[in-house]
Amino acid sequence: MEKNIENIVSVSSLPGLYYLESSRSNGLIIKDMDTGVKQFVSVRKHQFTPLRSIAIYTYSDSTPIEDIFKTMVEIKQDHNISELLKASNNDLANYFRIVLPEYDEDRVYPSDMKKVLKWFDFLDKRDFFSLNTETTEKSTSEDIGEEE
Repeated sequence: MEKNIENIVSVSSLPGLYYLESSRSNGLIIKDMDTGVKQFVSVRKHQFTPLRSIAIYTYSDSTPIEDIFKTMVEIKQDHNISELLKASNNDLANYFRIVLPEYDEDRVYPSDMKKVLKWFDFLDKRDFFSLNTETTEKSTSEDIGEEE
């Protein structure tokens, strides 16, 4: 399965993120990103949040989480995400001003910021972003080669 944010969901009361394998009228079949083990989770017991549907409020509109993750990848060598998860609310706000300068400070709470950081850290530890970066770099190299 190709690593793609379109297939990743957060499931209430379950830690981490999961690949969405398929859906049924009464729930979803999800796959653990580490073990590959599939399981059925019921809509009666859980809520599901596809990552592709998440956006962060800005003063003018909102920004998809995928765009925020791209910025976080670009600056991740300058910031320790594990330390930021333990940081004060003020430090979180300062980091978010770097990642998304126009985020709406009245509508984006520290708990939202921590959730974005946790998801980013979870995916980053599983090399989700490095694979996407390699694919992007290959495409860019091929495009440049064609222009010459």
